Amino acid sequence: MEKELMVSIIKGINSKGWSPATSTNYSFRTADENQTFTISKSGKDKQNFTIEDFMEVGLNGEPTTEFENEKSSAETLIHCFIYKKFPSTKCILHTHSLPSNILPVIRSNYKQIVFEGYEIIKGIKGQNSHNTAIHLPVFDNTQDMPELCGNLNERLTELTNFGFLIFKHGIYAWGDTIFEAKRHLETWEFLLEAELTISKKQ
Repeated sequence: MEKELMVSIIKGINSKGWSPATSTNYSFRTADENQTFTISKSGKDKQNFTIEDFMEVGLNGEPTTEFENEKSSAETLIHCFIYKKFPSTKCILHTHSLPSNILPVIRSNYKQIVFEGYEIIKGIKGQNSHNTAIHLPVFDNTQDMPELCGNLNERLTELTNFGFLIFKHGIYAWGDTIFEAKRHLETWEFLLEAELTISKKQ
């Protein structure tokens, strides 16, 4: 059931233009799979994504025996990091939308982007009012996944709002259920697009 639900969400994300080419990656795990999780295979077109495009990996990123000849996303170690540091996490979604790429460029001197006063802020777990400021950390892009995970670990205390940006790359969002991860992603994407629209008009 989880695979079918995730396929539906992935295709929905693609329909919004958030997963161009074969970019982006997605994973989930069930309550009784503490040492493994399911992740999208590398290089799959998300418009035509199927349950056959998933594979199982361990929490260190190694494929399980059934999938030892398959290749998972190049960013699998980021998923491993999130699952290890936030054990209640059950789903991680990573998109490459235009707002998540462009807004950090416009605000390139910032290590985080602050959103304030938006009603939709309440879409992030733990946020109960629009009358607040919420922070989305920004990290430098690198193809060296251990280095990137090290950078995430150095700023672990900033990863309290179920998301972060990678500069000129995209956003990671997660949640304690698949639907919560989807809600968090949609909330962040809305906030990014809203701020980008305002920046264009200034």
